[in-house]
Order: sequence, then structure tokens, then C-alpha cells
Amino acid sequence: MYGQEAKTYFEYYLSDEISLNNALTLQQANNIFNFFQHHWLFKWSDAHNDCEDRANAISILLDQWRIPNYKGWVFSGYFLKGEQGTLNNMWNYHVAAAVPVNIDNIIHLYIIDPATLLQTETIEFWANNVTEFPYSYYLIKYSNYYIFPAEFIQRDNWHWRDQENHRWTIEGLAGINGVAPDGEFYINANRKIIEQTRIEFNKLKNGGSPFK
Repeated sequence: MYGQEAKTYFEYYLSDEISLNNALTLQQANNIFNFFQHHWLFKWSDAHNDCEDRANAISILLDQWRIPNYKGWVFSGYFLKGEQGTLNNMWNYHVAAAVPVNIDNIIHLYIIDPATLLQTETIEFWANNVTEFPYSYYLIKYSNYYIFPAEFIQRDNWHWRDQENHRWTIEGLAGINGVAPDGEFYINANRKIIEQTRIEFNKLKNGGSPFK
């Protein structure tokens, strides 16, 4: 953990498996991080909101560009298991897009999260970095899962990406939390911004991979 005290555990029983057949180089992962770090559609300074929407947007784009990707999740020990352990900013959880990287024939998962990182880092480093007090639990999920269930969390009962949460993703990129108590008000007040965000996102998605 690069000299850091380990404050996080891997939650194997809730995690999905990483394919060993398709992975990137670390330089490719760095290029992806840098691209999204500087793209104006992503409001990384708003780290307290919409992490699932930024992660989902990146995963949608990487899927379209045929770049292998997953999502890294980290939960506070208190939220996931009723134990001690908190995340930064009193978050219950945090999520970010991730890419598999082959280093010396070992697959590592590297996180794309400029909201909390200055460069791409391993999922272990990332989870440790956003843990305030031990312990947290991090896991790996397929990228087409959008969110965990409100009730008991199991490996296979997560909510898939669909049209409704795709709409939430576009609203999140526009800086609006549509599922918040006052979300409907802000959606109605910012329909032009949301529509422009949708148009620009689709241009980015359909314009071809920027990583030639």
C-alpha cells in the first residue's frame, strides 16, 4: 500500500471476476485517466455528489470504445456490515470506473477517479485513500451494474444499467442529482443544460475512441 497503513479489506464474496484475457498497459490506463481528468463534461470538483453517474458515464464510453472496464466500489465498515469504519466526507460508499492492467503478467485493477486521485492508482490504494477510519471494504463489479440494492447487498442482486439510470447519469453530468428530494425542481429548471449535456455526451460516445 505504498507505505500507507492498510485501512481496507477486499470483499471477495460480493465481487465479480476480472477477465484475464484482455488487459491494458499502465501507459494506456494513464492516458485514459488524463483524458477524463481534463474533459469538461466531468465535474470532478463536485466530489460529494454523483460518483455513480460519473463512473457510469465513463463505463458507457469505454464500452462503446471497446476498452475493457469495471467499477471499483468501496463501502464504510459501518454502512456495509454495521462495524466500525468510515470513509472521507462521511460517505457511505464511493464508486469509480476502473480498467484492468497487465503488469508482469499479473492483472491489477486501476481506478479512474480524478475526484480523489491525482493519477490512476490501484483499487487497493484508492480504497485506502478514501477511508478515514478503519475499516472499509472494497469490491470489483462489472461495469454494467449501476447501483447496489437498497436492501441486503448480495453479489448478484445489483441493479443493471437501464434507461432510467442512464437518464440519471446525464443529469449527474449536468450537475443535477435527479433523485434528491428537490431533484425534480432542478431538472425542470435546467432542462436546456441537461439536453445539451446529453447531446455532447452522445457526440463523445459516437465520435470514436480518442485512444488510437
